[in-house]
Amino acid sequence: MFTGIVEETGEVTFVEDGPEGRRIGVAASFAPDLEHGQSISVSGACLTVEAVETGDGGGTFELFCSEETLERTYLDGVTAGDAVNLERALPADGRFDGHFVQGHVDGVAEVTGIERLGDDWVFGFSLPDDLARYVVEKGSVGVDGISLTVADLDEGEFTVAIIPATYELTTLSEKSVGDPVHLEVDVVAKYVESLTEGYR
Repeated sequence: MFTGIVEETGEVTFVEDGPEGRRIGVAASFAPDLEHGQSISVSGACLTVEAVETGDGGGTFELFCSEETLERTYLDGVTAGDAVNLERALPADGRFDGHFVQGHVDGVAEVTGIERLGDDWVFGFSLPDDLARYVVEKGSVGVDGISLTVADLDEGEFTVAIIPATYELTTLSEKSVGDPVHLEVDVVAKYVESLTEGYR
């Protein structure tokens, strides 16, 4: 499980496509601390570390994306040099500062607007119809692995306010209108829907 608090952005170092999926290399400062089999959130998608190489100032780690992952995410479009948001899985004794994030991408949306307001930013994102019922004003949503609060909600779109620290630490600073983003709705909303389905 993750919290949606991005630790740092990593850089994609290579991409290799094969008949069963895609292998991706990522450079990160904490790569030497990773081990084979660990889970890591890569722009909101939970992937498994398959290999680690250490180097000056950090190192690189390798991930494998299955066809299922590529169909549900935009990771089939990343290339060497792209930045990705990284978060290691929450340790049992760790602080919980965001919200419950599983790293299960529910859908791919796109940036619909970017506006600077003083030191802050307002981002707009499209909201697929099949996910709209899980998103509420002032509720939590995962965008590219970032735990964000819905500021405003309209039909087919929602907006969030971004503080400077989040803007600078994540890939939001590199996004433009039309760029894709991963969405993960609040899993609590899904469970509530499932539990109350017989009463509706």
